[in-house]
Amino acid sequence: MYIAVTGSKNNKDVYIYQSFRREDGKSSSRIYKKLGKYNTLLEQFGGDKEKLMAWAKDEADKETKLYNQHNGKVIVEFSQAARIPVNESRSFQVGYLFLQALCTELRLDRICRTVKNRHHFKYDLNAILTDLVYARILSPASKLGSYEFCQTLLKPPKYSLPDVYRALSVIAEESTFIQGELYRNSNFIHPRNRQILYYDCTNYYFEIEEESGIKRYGKSKENRPNPIVTMGLFMDADGIPLAFDIFPGNQNEQTTLKPLETEILHDFDYSEFIFCSDAGLGSASNRRFNSFGKRAYVITHSLKKMKQEDRKTALNPTQFRRLGSERFIDLRTLDETDEEVYNAVYYKEIPVVTGSMDETLIVTYSPKYKAYQQKIRSRQIDRAEKLITSPGRKRKGKNQNDPMRFVKKSAVTLDGEIAEKQVYSLDEEQILKEEMYDGFYAVITNLEGDVGEIIKINRQRWEIEENFRIMKTEFEARPVYVRRDDRIKAHFLTCYISLLLYRLLEKKIGTQYTASQIIDTLRSMQMTLLNTANGYIPSYTRTELTDTLHEAFDFRTDYELITKSSMRSIIKKTKQLKSKTP
Repeated sequence: MYIAVTGSKNNKDVYIYQSFRREDGKSSSRIYKKLGKYNTLLEQFGGDKEKLMAWAKDEADKETKLYNQHNGKVIVEFSQAARIPVNESRSFQVGYLFLQALCTELRLDRICRTVKNRHHFKYDLNAILTDLVYARILSPASKLGSYEFCQTLLKPPKYSLPDVYRALSVIAEESTFIQGELYRNSNFIHPRNRQILYYDCTNYYFEIEEESGIKRYGKSKENRPNPIVTMGLFMDADGIPLAFDIFPGNQNEQTTLKPLETEILHDFDYSEFIFCSDAGLGSASNRRFNSFGKRAYVITHSLKKMKQEDRKTALNPTQFRRLGSERFIDLRTLDETDEEVYNAVYYKEIPVVTGSMDETLIVTYSPKYKAYQQKIRSRQIDRAEKLITSPGRKRKGKNQNDPMRFVKKSAVTLDGEIAEKQVYSLDEEQILKEEMYDGFYAVITNLEGDVGEIIKINRQRWEIEENFRIMKTEFEARPVYVRRDDRIKAHFLTCYISLLLYRLLEKKIGTQYTASQIIDTLRSMQMTLLNTANGYIPSYTRTELTDTLHEAFDFRTDYELITKSSMRSIIKKTKQLKSKTP
């Protein structure tokens, strides 16, 4: 706004004018307020024109501020001559506020208070544990790197880096208690689906060469020549992690199940569920363990490892049924070019007696799955042919999908003697061996009833594999940089809690976004501090996903300007429970 004096020589008026933009986009001005007659006002200032105009401009400034306050606008003043203070941070991470709200709903603060009552320490365990989780999701790094990242949060750490390492020992010791409490409290965010429990194992490597403690040489799933540890993870029927434990890298994975499941049965009050896992963890002993009481199991079964006679029965194309039908079908009569046939699933049930257990082997056949396997193998054969014609020595890798498995080596005989040169060619026999399994899949179970439901249970196993992928890829859980066994366990507990938070956040906002989209968005949510007097402005892109996050958690950080007092209110809100929890 500005001052204008208008009128004839002896009849002038003093106005406050306001600039505005018309509908056609052109700028214009209008009278906002009349201050009075020029001559009358001049008399009040003793004829001093400069004092009159200074007063008028001051009135215009007051009206401008009042107008901006009324319309939600703020005037921010900057100086071209003033430099920003030395070592003052101006950029802050706010994506963690959504995670902080979830930690509040999980009552992690109360869990940490209970832990503190059992130990003697002065540092803030809740602050350390939650900060480690925020850093694992938003900027995965070593513990030093995590501590440095947390300096960019709106509420930076008040604890020291040595406190972090001290806390890791306590976190490891209380791991089982923390997991149990998180499970109970998570029911108030998303009621847990206890009907089916999925179990799987993976391993994590260390950037070291020598074994020690639980870091042992074992069969690495990534074929790395480094010491590893094994993680066993339970997941519920909604894909939310339930419990985990860490085992030495050289321990047989099949022996990891019973100790962890026994803890769940005892500490989580679980007694009735269907256990689902892959063939590598579905030994007869583990199946028997899950056949007691009200427990049952659905385990994938390797057709390739079956006895020849049993495999012949399983792959026999007769005596199959289509899901939902009782009529027997011979697979050789199917017209797989028919879309309905192509998308259908066929099955047969074969009674099996394993020791004292009565089981059922369910063999399924899917033309669509067959086409998928053929497509993948075709690409691998193409790669194998390229390897054959490429120069250099050729070695078969340990990966079961290595295209070199389709390459055979033979020696060339010249004049009755074996030449030193080796000849490589496609192994047609190996290709035919794999083709016989195309489209087939099998599970073994002690359940009776709807075969379609049993198959559906097994199909969801992909989610536990995705949980491992998120921890390894998005949260960079490996390589592991800590060395002591207790700190290793604490590291994986922070990874586990991070995964739990992510899955609960996913349930709050829906499944229309991928893990990468959600995590990348949280990481991008930065705020810039204008100066200590005014507040923060968002320096991230507002998207449908950021809108969804704000709506789900009932606060917003996407206003053009957020005052420091408003930001304090948002932080406070994420630390307050919305509803009553245990």
